[in-house]
Amino acid sequence: MTSEELKQLYFDFFIGKGHTIIQGASLIPQEDSTILYTPAGMQPLVPYLLGEKHPAGRRLVDVQKCIRTGDIEEVGDSSHLTFFEMLGNWSLGDYFKRDSITWSFEFLTSGEWLGFRPEQLHVTVFAGDDVVPPDEEAASIWEEVGIPRERIYFLGRNDNWWGPTGNTGPCGPDTEIFIDTGKPSCGPGCKPGCGCGKYFEIWNDVFMEYRKTAAGRYVPLERKNVDTGMGVARTVAMMNGCETIYDIPQFRPLFGFLKKLSGLGSEPDDQALRSLRIISDHIRTATHILGDDQGIPPSNLDRGYVLRRLIRLAVRHGRKLGIDDPFTSRLAEIVIDAESPVHEELARNRKFILDELSMEESRFEKTLQSGLREFEKLLPNLMRNPARTIPGRIAFRLYDTFGFPVEFTAELASENGMTVDMEGYVKAFDKHRELSRQGGEEKFKGGLSDNSEMVTRLHTATHLLHQALKEILGDHVEQKGSNITEKRLRFDFSHSEKMTHEEIVLVENRVNEIIKADLPVICEETQLENALEMGAIGLFRNKYGDMVKVYRIGDFSLEICGGPHAGRTGELGRFRILKEMSSSSGVRRIRAVLE
Repeated sequence: MTSEELKQLYFDFFIGKGHTIIQGASLIPQEDSTILYTPAGMQPLVPYLLGEKHPAGRRLVDVQKCIRTGDIEEVGDSSHLTFFEMLGNWSLGDYFKRDSITWSFEFLTSGEWLGFRPEQLHVTVFAGDDVVPPDEEAASIWEEVGIPRERIYFLGRNDNWWGPTGNTGPCGPDTEIFIDTGKPSCGPGCKPGCGCGKYFEIWNDVFMEYRKTAAGRYVPLERKNVDTGMGVARTVAMMNGCETIYDIPQFRPLFGFLKKLSGLGSEPDDQALRSLRIISDHIRTATHILGDDQGIPPSNLDRGYVLRRLIRLAVRHGRKLGIDDPFTSRLAEIVIDAESPVHEELARNRKFILDELSMEESRFEKTLQSGLREFEKLLPNLMRNPARTIPGRIAFRLYDTFGFPVEFTAELASENGMTVDMEGYVKAFDKHRELSRQGGEEKFKGGLSDNSEMVTRLHTATHLLHQALKEILGDHVEQKGSNITEKRLRFDFSHSEKMTHEEIVLVENRVNEIIKADLPVICEETQLENALEMGAIGLFRNKYGDMVKVYRIGDFSLEICGGPHAGRTGELGRFRILKEMSSSSGVRRIRAVLE
């Protein structure tokens, strides 16, 4: 059975039960700022679960693209993915537990539909706590349809309670359905949810009976709802008798490409297999994030940081497999070609996907090499530490100075029998962030908080911004100060009037044109007098010595400067002006980011 065949069966079944098919939503939530990506099928439907009338009616069925950022650490085992599709059927104040459970059982076990043997099914229900009672009603309905009490398990809130995606919202007990794979049990306490692989979760029926308030209270909903979720990949794996979720058709060409590229044999060892799974999952996820019509590029903030982390983890595992050449965009092409007939947005955004992956892989290669070299220099002394712990301040320095992600430091530490003092790392990071927040320009050399990769890119962008402002506003524009942290640039310049919206757009577009042109950033050391004769902008002449560094960016910009710079403008990312405001009399201020 293929994924598309499963989806069609599911739609046919629930259309027969009076449901209407609705379109899945974007991976990028449009109305909910509390989450980075759509984590579940219910998230786009929250307004309707809370009582708003849905235009398609009260019985709905759909398939929703989802990303679970909390599962990143689990990827590489037999059953976890970061990107997946979730089938769902919905009751908005219509049917409730009895119909939901009865139909789940029918679809799973009927020969007309999926045809699992009833004796393969094990279910869990909510055990109750001090706030909400046990879900005896759901357990009784399962017994009525044919699941004996010994295959019904009462579990706690961590297992059988579906909370709101943010801090507030609809929630309630759920019942989860597992397939017994036939593998040996892990011991006397083996049961669904234990993680040994014997029981494979396939479906989850959520009974939304409550709304969690900002005060933490659970208020009964006037209109009770049903939200179900069946993982497409998981179900296809079980239907095809696959041992793992990575044995389904979508992953076969990805594994084949990676094995050929790395020279792996047909039976990779456990470590290599884990790397194959991580790379395939992460690049498939990155392709769908970039390919979404609301797609965002890699960055050091929020959604962009999750995307960057996924891509860089994939590259790191590629290196572990011996893949030294760029490969992420080539792998993404396989995903696009295979999945764009269903996910048309991948074809629409093909160039953006491939360009962003190539740029990020190139950026990370520089970061990876510098960080790895520094780690290897530190390793002999670190290994002498009897506690076998890398101090948090060192892990932070690798991140701060070399842009080396702490997740990679932790992985390298684990490979060498060590751990990272994460508490110390967080303290060092928080201290750095506080200094950045407090910092006036006197705290930063040349207006820079550090020489990290992001600060370097933002610093290079100030050169482009300065010249663009001169082109759009006039030659009277001169830099009056700057302040750059890892999160943003602040640029002060001489100009007596507030910029219009049209002027801001022109400046932003001009900077992005130069970034897209991928111009080289060339440094030349020369006498100050010669630099000025060349036409280089020299803003703080009393601070320069006789010899200066001149940075030429194609034919666009020529400035005297002593700070760190990117090698090419194409490394910067997308430039966006956040705000234009007054700084002082005759001086305006721009805050901007690279995305």
